[in-house]
Amino acid sequence: MSLNPLLRDPARTLLALDFDGTLAPIVQDPTKAFIHPRAGAALFRLAEKLGQIAIVTGRPVAQVRELASFDAEQVPRGLVVFGQYGAEWWDSETGEAIEPSQPAAIAQAMTELPQALVQCGVPQARIEDKRIAVAVHTRGLDEGAAERLLPAISALAQAHGLEIEPGRQVVELRMPGSNKGHAVHELSTRLSAKCVIYAGDDLGDVPAFEALRQLRASGIETLNIAVASDGQSVVDEFADLSMPSTDAFAGWLETYADALSI
Repeated sequence: MSLNPLLRDPARTLLALDFDGTLAPIVQDPTKAFIHPRAGAALFRLAEKLGQIAIVTGRPVAQVRELASFDAEQVPRGLVVFGQYGAEWWDSETGEAIEPSQPAAIAQAMTELPQALVQCGVPQARIEDKRIAVAVHTRGLDEGAAERLLPAISALAQAHGLEIEPGRQVVELRMPGSNKGHAVHELSTRLSAKCVIYAGDDLGDVPAFEALRQLRASGIETLNIAVASDGQSVVDEFADLSMPSTDAFAGWLETYADALSI
């Protein structure tokens, strides 16, 4: 696919990216999902040319900053991180951050989850406290583990007015009202974007892909990129461009940065 449409107005181009499976490979231990070094280096180059670079992720902002080694002194120019599907965010340029406190519904679900997992036969599933959400990880368990825990997760969601966010070997309970599509729309509006690029690998990215389709219908140049983070992609049907791996996507970012530098 030609990069030419993406080079017309860099100052009004938004590059929004998922983290896990897109900028960082999927690994057995999510606490070691560090950003791909070539992707990280490319972001610094792209930030000097594009109007806005953003990471839009289901992770808390603090985790992304740690895994990417982004701090106030070492971060791509103007980077914004939308964490927890847009419920929290950090602006690297101003230092402004929004980190909501834990909702009572999430705290209650956290209390009830261990017994619920025992009752559905998946006591080994790992519970992750994300403060304003709670995730249940089944990576490393048998293939049917995620399916067995869904009834218990669904019951908790209904009891406490929460939403379910399924992912690859993870199911998350979170408050309703935030998704990656809303975050991308907000970023695009702020920039008065003429071009919007989004890359992701999982079901949580679908609202962002759909947001780009809506932006395209309004006359904005868009590009949806699906990344097959572990050899398979569940979002290819939304893609204008597909990448076979996070390594391949890092290469695409480098190629884009090279083209903008000519």
